[in-house]
Amino acid sequence: MISPVFSIQHVSVRFLNGVLFNNLNLTVNKGENWALVGESGSGKTALLQTIAGNFNITAGEIKYHFFEEYLKQHPDNAEHLTHHKLVALVEAKHHFKNLSNTGDFYYQQRYNSSDSEDALTVEEYLHTIKPAPQPNIYWHFDKIISTLKLDKLSGKQLIKLSNGETKRLRIAAALSKNPVLLLMDSPLTGLDVETRKEFNTIIEEITASGITVVMATSPYEIPGAITNVAVLKNGVITAIVAKDEFTPQLVEPQTPDSIDKEELRSLLSANTSTDYQQIISMNKVHVKYGDNIILNDVDWLVKPGDRWALLGHNGAGKSTLLSLINGDNPQAYANDIILFDKKRGSGESIWDIKKKIGFVSPELHQYFPTDNSCLQVIESGYYDTLGLFRPSNKERAETALRWMKALEIDKYARTLLKNIPASAQRLCLLARALIKNPPLLIFDEPCQGMDTHQQQHFKNLVDTICGLSKVTLIYVTHYQQEIPDSVDRVLRLEKGCVVE
Repeated sequence: MISPVFSIQHVSVRFLNGVLFNNLNLTVNKGENWALVGESGSGKTALLQTIAGNFNITAGEIKYHFFEEYLKQHPDNAEHLTHHKLVALVEAKHHFKNLSNTGDFYYQQRYNSSDSEDALTVEEYLHTIKPAPQPNIYWHFDKIISTLKLDKLSGKQLIKLSNGETKRLRIAAALSKNPVLLLMDSPLTGLDVETRKEFNTIIEEITASGITVVMATSPYEIPGAITNVAVLKNGVITAIVAKDEFTPQLVEPQTPDSIDKEELRSLLSANTSTDYQQIISMNKVHVKYGDNIILNDVDWLVKPGDRWALLGHNGAGKSTLLSLINGDNPQAYANDIILFDKKRGSGESIWDIKKKIGFVSPELHQYFPTDNSCLQVIESGYYDTLGLFRPSNKERAETALRWMKALEIDKYARTLLKNIPASAQRLCLLARALIKNPPLLIFDEPCQGMDTHQQQHFKNLVDTICGLSKVTLIYVTHYQQEIPDSVDRVLRLEKGCVVE
């Protein structure tokens, strides 16, 4: 007999002035695990939030059949329990708090030793999560630590985790609830190649333990444990198929890509950068926190016009290396580093460095304030501030809009950053990095969360920019196919050491 876990019946959801879903129907049965796929902005994240109970439903209802069954089996817990306690949601962004629980972390906190102490360790954080009352706890602390390979990170503070390590921790935190229903928004994003391969095994064990999984993911990264696939477009489920019958082509074919070369040439003509002998020169760079060595005697010379891929596993030291370049890490002053022909510590300010760099990273996206309009966010790139804190300049706002058109996001110009899809938010931050035509571009996992068309368009855009200018590029990714064709040099880190 088929037993539903939950069912969405004729549900409508409104958000701001628009409709996210209208008369939506979906039933997930026991033994099924679902993948949600679709283009950027198709409604995958919104559907997960709706299932989790975080959006107001204006019509229809969601029936949580698993909760009714749980109450029958555990009648003593009925008084103080809601279905929310049995649902775990792994969102695209984390919501870690500082030790005093007075606010969120901030962008540069991980590199400032006194401030970074205001954070729980991995072990302390996981022990704060209480599972729903039940007789048998399958996902206990030791089991979670071993499965997610967090043993070497248990004493590490949350703020010091890499992007991929943070993702593993958040999956661990979700399992600590021992939920009946596990919802995950792009769980593979930010994970290195090895961890992505292991993810299949992890999902198999999660589903085998009796947890139902519903995850938003790329059509090219659907774990083997998934049984059903729902294809979304513009808030509508356009197809439901068994996993074995699914092909990525069922996600409607992407539109052909085109780049306006003359417009890009015009946008890049404002480049007035000085000629440099060395963009970056590092000599035996060494960074450690306590007994933990993050970078070990790194030598690296980047000359003007070089195009580098910076590669390595999660926690290899890539983000720390970039923080030394971007002026975010005070340990730069204790090392032999030359940036733009000037030795660090010889009198230049952080802002002198930042104005020469266009930068985007998962951490910047995580901590970037979202209450500005997208146009204001992009214009703030002229001033290297996290948002626009001065009156908008008409000419610069017009240039910001031109960059938005180049990145195919101009429809969001007047919308607040927090009210657009995560992939479009990232594209806004990429436009912010490009707007001042800096001599150095640092793109740290820039394509996270983008659909296939957006990834290809951005890759083509980067290659066109490199073809039209002498810009220096450092590109970080865990996906070989994302690396622009213009990249011809590789620096690979392993446990803080250069191996290639």
